[in-house]
Amino acid sequence: MTRRIVYGVGLWITIAATAMTIASIVMPRWLSYSSEGTRQFSYGLHRRCSSVTGECDHFPRFEDCTGDKWSFCSMWRTVGFLMSFAVILELATLTSYAIIILGGKQRRDRGWKVVCAFLVVSALVELVSMALVSFLFDHDDRFFNGWYLDKSWVLCTVSWSMLVTTAAGVVAAAIYLPEEGGYELIPNEGYGIGSP
Repeated sequence: MTRRIVYGVGLWITIAATAMTIASIVMPRWLSYSSEGTRQFSYGLHRRCSSVTGECDHFPRFEDCTGDKWSFCSMWRTVGFLMSFAVILELATLTSYAIIILGGKQRRDRGWKVVCAFLVVSALVELVSMALVSFLFDHDDRFFNGWYLDKSWVLCTVSWSMLVTTAAGVVAAAIYLPEEGGYELIPNEGYGIGSP
């Protein structure tokens, strides 16, 4: 039986994870190149920035996609789509939290299954996104010595880890916590039931 406080804590953790997911999409810092301790280039899901020119442009462009053996552009755009899909799933999770917390005891009794399903699916989508970027970082020829996984990748990793941990906590609370505010038995004495 999951209590309102468990859902409340899970809600705040999920809000933090959602904020991290949105920040990882907005910040163009999934992969960065540094030379002599200074970041010179960074790739985001939709923009590429250069500290040399001080400008950001759309990424990936058509010329970035020619002759790549791993189909870099397709995989990079897939990561962008998956991360946007993860935000939609996380917003649906926040909505389900609100419905369950504001609902009655029956919703709190059974709602943990819905919340945990949303949490796990959101985490899996982010995990796949993170893994695709890691794969490209390890195998694509454009990333050589000096490139590294940057803050957006870390935010994505922390976000899906928090979602999985929250799901595990809600499941544990549902299984191990005693029933919330159950009915109390009315004593037989002094109420006219069974008394002479």
